[in-house]
Amino acid sequence: MALTDEAIDKIKRMITSGELGPGDRLPRESDLAERLGLSRNSLREAVRALSMIRVLDVRQGDGTYVTSLAPALLLDRLSFVVDFQRDDTVLEFLEVRRILEPAAAALAAQRMADADIDKLQMLLDELGADPSVEALVANDLEFHRRIATGAGNTVLSSLIDGLSGPTTRARIWRGLTQEGAVEKTREQHQAIHDALAAHEPERARAWATIHIAGVEEWLRRAL
Repeated sequence: MALTDEAIDKIKRMITSGELGPGDRLPRESDLAERLGLSRNSLREAVRALSMIRVLDVRQGDGTYVTSLAPALLLDRLSFVVDFQRDDTVLEFLEVRRILEPAAAALAAQRMADADIDKLQMLLDELGADPSVEALVANDLEFHRRIATGAGNTVLSSLIDGLSGPTTRARIWRGLTQEGAVEKTREQHQAIHDALAAHEPERARAWATIHIAGVEEWLRRAL
């Protein structure tokens, strides 16, 4: 095991064992290096790596702290990673969305507040009669984000948010090239909303599956 990897593993064990918790400050560099049997250079590299993935927060002139370790914070780097994926992997991201988003819709039908569901309708109504493809896609992204948030599961909503980026271009491409795509998207969004408003989890799950599977099937044919 490389020295930096060893250092990362030792700090990780301090956190997972409960020795260090969210918001705790790490001991001074010299003390921690001696305690863990590491060189200060290896420790610095480990701290730098863990701060990149939001496990540690380095505050200049103050010290190094464990972050909140909240799922939304730790999974924030997922969107950075998926931005490097090639177009030929978009179908795989859509497959994952087809697994996760219907589950989120079903949970939202049970947990989402009526006031938030009303705001979801207002979001759909903002598009007007003849929206541009760009406006539709922006509305689509926000629609799905709100449903994921309404599911009341921060891990699930963070995963869905992180996976949305690679499919944005596919959504725009579909809107520009597939006849009736705009109308179909709007109809399916309304059906998902109506299922949420009725607090019917399985209907919400079914419409979310139809909605995402339609994009996936179109992209398979297009590619």
